[in-house]
Amino acid sequence: MIEIEFEEPEHESCECCGNTATRLTRFVYQDGDAYAVYYVLFTAGHEEKVAYALLGLGEWGEGGEPENRTAFAVKIWDNNNNWAITVTDKEESPWSDVEFLGTILDREKAIQHPWIKDVYHLIDHLVAEDEPVIEFFNG
Repeated sequence: MIEIEFEEPEHESCECCGNTATRLTRFVYQDGDAYAVYYVLFTAGHEEKVAYALLGLGEWGEGGEPENRTAFAVKIWDNNNNWAITVTDKEESPWSDVEFLGTILDREKAIQHPWIKDVYHLIDHLVAEDEPVIEFFNG
């Protein structure tokens, strides 16, 4: 069973347009154990309605270090009222220099990684349960 701990959103001014950008940090538990952490970033008023996510999976328990985790960069957008999702290269992520979530894989390695099914499962939960993301795409 997946449970998500929803922290308060952070808001800032978008560097390119000055609109409100929203950053989310989420802690994910599976059967009560720390399982993943993800970040999401989206900006109101951009021509293309897109959210970027970075999901880190691996060892989160006591002594868990970033080198024991793997991170996956994902782009989410609305494609005619359906979710469209793609795994991206590290450099396309707003967090390309973040190490806390683990080693960020480029797309080719990521889509062949044994945890890719877990990434898509988490994205399913993200788009179904994360209210700020749902409101962004429905607004």
